[in-house]
Amino acid sequence: MANTTSAKKATRKIAHRTAVNKSRRTQMRGSVRIVEEAIAKGDRNAALQAMKRAEPELMQAGQRNLIHKNNASRKVSRLTHQIAKLAK
Repeated sequence: MANTTSAKKATRKIAHRTAVNKSRRTQMRGSVRIVEEAIAKGDRNAALQAMKRAEPELMQAGQRNLIHKNNASRKVSRLTHQIAKLAK
């Protein structure tokens, strides 16, 4: 357990940041799941609409170090590629 005042404050800050990051990560995963479900159904228009919301969330998650930047870029690229395949 934290002994000093500064350590107690650091513990409070960590708990708050953890809650914020968890919320953001959950929201990001949910938006990606909506895109993946639309792709699975073969609904290109729904997938495009969902992707408009998911892409900024993924890139912001990369900037905020919720996930690695390359991981965010890779996920956007793969989802975009899958949506493009629906057009064929």
